[in-house]
Amino acid sequence: MNKAQPHPLFKLATELGPLMIFFFANAKFNLFVATGAFMVAVIVSMIVSYMVTRHIPVMALVTGVIVIVFGTLTLVLHDETFIKVKPTIIYGLFAAILGGGLLFGRSFIAIMFDQMFNLTALGWRQLTLRWALFFAGMALLNEFIWRTQSTDFWVAFKAFGVIPLTMVFAMLQMPLIKRYHLEPAPLEGSDAEHGDVSKPEITKP
Repeated sequence: MNKAQPHPLFKLATELGPLMIFFFANAKFNLFVATGAFMVAVIVSMIVSYMVTRHIPVMALVTGVIVIVFGTLTLVLHDETFIKVKPTIIYGLFAAILGGGLLFGRSFIAIMFDQMFNLTALGWRQLTLRWALFFAGMALLNEFIWRTQSTDFWVAFKAFGVIPLTMVFAMLQMPLIKRYHLEPAPLEGSDAEHGDVSKPEITKP
């Protein structure tokens, strides 16, 4: 069964909405109130996304679970460290999954990005490596910011810095995607069948 394809603005709203609530709740109240509001917003976002598309992307699901776990620790222990280190855990986990998969000749980037395009095995390998390095860099950046800057600065970066950085990085990958793009076909029919990118291939001229 084909998944429903919502308007791009819907996807953006479900991603930005919880972050905006987090930012404004922190500005109006404090980080702990913002954390609770953020948890509720993330859960609502996933429910709405499923109701509209009958599907929750893997990245959104993993992120949601970690938000709930670390948000709960933040509120129960009344320690803001947990919510601040949460992005580091998420980015580090994604980097480890992508990088570790490559070591075993597997590319999980198609799964993480919901199979939005179809590439050759070489294309998947290069794209996966780039995203693994990006996530590792974002984990280090988050650590640097929350340890050296104020809470308000960290919240502002999380709300207004992370998504623009991610969008810019994604756009910079378009030349690679165009170079190794295959004609529209299901993933099962591509060179990266079931995420296997270990087979050698002839590079496109």
